Amino acid sequence: MEIVELRAADGFELSAALFRPAAPNRRAVQIHAAAGVRQEYYADFARFLAGRGFHVLTFDYRGVGRSAPRHVRDIEARMQDWALLDAPAALEFVAGEIKPSRHLVVGHSFGGQSVAVMPGNDRVHALLAVASQSVYYGHWSGTRKLGLWMLTRVLLPAATHAAGYFPGGRLPEGEDLPAGVALEWARWCQHPRYLVGALGLEDRAAAFRAPLRLLSMADDVIYAPRAAAQGLLDLYPNARKEHLWIEPREVGLERIGHFGFFRERSRAALWEGAAAWLARV
Repeated sequence: MEIVELRAADGFELSAALFRPAAPNRRAVQIHAAAGVRQEYYADFARFLAGRGFHVLTFDYRGVGRSAPRHVRDIEARMQDWALLDAPAALEFVAGEIKPSRHLVVGHSFGGQSVAVMPGNDRVHALLAVASQSVYYGHWSGTRKLGLWMLTRVLLPAATHAAGYFPGGRLPEGEDLPAGVALEWARWCQHPRYLVGALGLEDRAAAFRAPLRLLSMADDVIYAPRAAAQGLLDLYPNARKEHLWIEPREVGLERIGHFGFFRERSRAALWEGAAAWLARV
């Protein structure tokens, strides 16, 4: 692994890590993180893929991890910047540095959503989306629907305006986020077409025609219930889509949830199949 620097089109510098394989298979994977999750979270999975011959790039979005200033209150950033500027910087780096024969993306949660609006998404040969979803609140039901509505319309905006940033570091697996990121995401959640509709980028989403495999976890009921997972697939109208619904006990795991795929305990149960798909797609 080597630490590298990416430069977005607006000049913003992003911290990234490149995992080089001993025996390259001419395929490269860039990992798009979930919102507010540091790139280090994906390092074990990246090393695993590098051991299977893939070049792998992880990176921190602006305002997260090593791509953040001393405090996120000090940075102006929007969530769309992650998809429209930061992810393309990774795309250009991989294309220029590695020159792979197959350029692949693994996207976790927001990372799987981002490719729908990312400039240059028609250059991606395949997308493996993990626990990704459309976070339009209408995909939830009952008290969870009400809870998401309250979070995005009342609680998140209030907390963000009060603190000058979103204090997500107090949540499990969370990280403090720039105010612009949190407030824009809250607005997206009100749109039936989520980020694609809110940004008016239906044509770009339609340009993605590559294979898309979505891995959804049956115990991921809070973050990505079945309707929200299906909503993710609907954001990619022309992709060659498949949806795998994974019951943890059927693959020998007690739980997976929204974050468990990228933990070491999922190596035998889930990583092997993911690597095999990335190697043949």
